[in-house]
Amino acid sequence: MSQTFHQIWLHYIWSTKDRAKLINVSLKKALIFHIKEYGQNNDIYIDTVNGSTDHIHLLVEMKPSQSPAQIANFIKGESSNWINQKDFLKGKFAWQNGYGVFSVSESQLDKVRKYILNQEIHHQKMTYLEEVDKFMKSYGLIKQTS
Repeated sequence: MSQTFHQIWLHYIWSTKDRAKLINVSLKKALIFHIKEYGQNNDIYIDTVNGSTDHIHLLVEMKPSQSPAQIANFIKGESSNWINQKDFLKGKFAWQNGYGVFSVSESQLDKVRKYILNQEIHHQKMTYLEEVDKFMKSYGLIKQTS
């Protein structure tokens, strides 16, 4: 067998620098379109993208030749440059330094897609920091407190 088979799904989350609420409705729409287009042009399969005023979520199918860091850095770097070149904002736009990336099993893909697509509704009940804390606990990265 000379072909490589893979199925590596990742859920990315990252915030604007200092969690500034910079992503308005028109920027979000353009940013989602741009990120998906960038992925298509650079061999990164981006299944779903959405976000809120201060952060973004992506569902990506990664190839074995790619790394999670490479994908995040390419998308973050290129999209922040694009936002600044297009003058969407009066000041300079930047993403936070880090990011969250979580593996997704095939059985959870629809659930993750729905979660990403329902960000506006979701964040009426929970802040970005509460959301990150929930992910960290559910993936065992921080201990749950009783």
